[in-house]
Amino acid sequence: MQKTALSANPSLYLLSLGCPKNRVDSEVMLGSLLNEGYRLVDEPEEAEVILINSCAFIGEAKQESIDAILEMAQYKRDGKRLVVTGCLAERYRDELKAQIPEIDAVLGTGEVPEIVAALAPTGHRDTETQSQSIPLLRANGTALTGESRLPTYIYDAETPRLLATPRHYAYVKIAEGCDYKCAFCIIPTLRGNYRSRPADSIVREARALAARGVKELLLISQDTSFYGIDRGERGALARLLRELNTVEGLEWIRMLYLYPTTIGDDVLEAMADCEKVCTYIDLPLQHASDDVLKRMKRPGTRAGYERLLDRIRTRVPGVTLRTTFIVGFPGETEEDFVQLKNFVKAVGFDHVGVFTYSHEEGTAAHGLEDNVPAKVKKQRQSALMALQKRIVSKAQQLRVGQQVRLLIDGPSSDHELVLRARLEGHAPDIDPVVYLTDCDPSEFTAGQFIHAEIVGSLDYDLLASPLNVASPATRQADPAKGFAERRIPSV
Repeated sequence: MQKTALSANPSLYLLSLGCPKNRVDSEVMLGSLLNEGYRLVDEPEEAEVILINSCAFIGEAKQESIDAILEMAQYKRDGKRLVVTGCLAERYRDELKAQIPEIDAVLGTGEVPEIVAALAPTGHRDTETQSQSIPLLRANGTALTGESRLPTYIYDAETPRLLATPRHYAYVKIAEGCDYKCAFCIIPTLRGNYRSRPADSIVREARALAARGVKELLLISQDTSFYGIDRGERGALARLLRELNTVEGLEWIRMLYLYPTTIGDDVLEAMADCEKVCTYIDLPLQHASDDVLKRMKRPGTRAGYERLLDRIRTRVPGVTLRTTFIVGFPGETEEDFVQLKNFVKAVGFDHVGVFTYSHEEGTAAHGLEDNVPAKVKKQRQSALMALQKRIVSKAQQLRVGQQVRLLIDGPSSDHELVLRARLEGHAPDIDPVVYLTDCDPSEFTAGQFIHAEIVGSLDYDLLASPLNVASPATRQADPAKGFAERRIPSV
């Protein structure tokens, strides 16, 4: 069926769901589309093309993605096109096309480069044409022909990309996919096997970003500490950190999503040696009961985790520790949960996220009985977060009176006269923030580093007063105006 032609410069509305890894894919698609003459608009009703980059990691994420698609489908009229990409598309391609006929094209996680062809004004591929050029995948990753296929795509330094973050920080995906077989996780099916980018590609991208004003680089992948191992390049991450540390213009280099069995002493030494590498460890541990960890197919024990965390704190003085846990995994007893609480008390993490277990088809854990009631899962989540809140609240009170270096992120979403900033131990979007008091917001700009004194705490967040103010940098327009995003943290 022939589709209505798009205008010469088609209007595009993009909604990106899920984690920063998905955000980078959205930015890459935007870069390619804007190079082809598409223009971003602020509202879906203004768009000729509505693009949803979906998430499907856990039940909550899947539901949000489906709700978003149904919401955007209401704007399908007068030849408008609705395109769904990302993890939900990779996992449920056939089901989406069958159950939501308003969708014009579905592209999986490995088909990011296909976005321009999928929307080409002269092409407007219908379902039959599309199926000839892009193999349709079932939810388990098996092609309709019976041939097994996993995504293999990853972008490089030359790939067009429009940053959707504030101008002063950017995510850089250093690898894609995952080789681990954690029982609760569907990522290897959705994203394919682990594949590292060449170091020179990452460094070239970092230099280009720094030249555009980026001050903070956030290195991401499904397992950042595994970087290079798939290529037979042991020690590659430490070498990469040291090279990035020389990039002119960068101030902070932050790693997210490390793995407890792949953090080597060389990485810790690089973190301690390199002044631009943030002393920040994001280490999803998932649990602290040996029995639960074994059922999760996680290669670790509580004793091993405690030794690792002691080693990290010894080698990287003043390090900030962030972790995430899953409660309610099949078979988790009250004693297992008590062990987890005692572990959190003993370690004293700076930042903790807690997820309730989601029983996902296609994972090894789906064969287990989901025998922890939903009410109990929520109760355990609330109890663990309440414990962490008490721990953090005491620690934050001890910061009062300290002089610190802060990165200004910009006005608070609550009030334009209140400024929001972060410490080196705060990652954007997921960690607490610092609110600046006793200051004129017009004297500051996003991306500016200042020195301040901590004057108070609000449970997780801090209050600070500037000690000196340099002249603000020239204010610039947001390059990603028209980009919408909803975030669900990754486990």
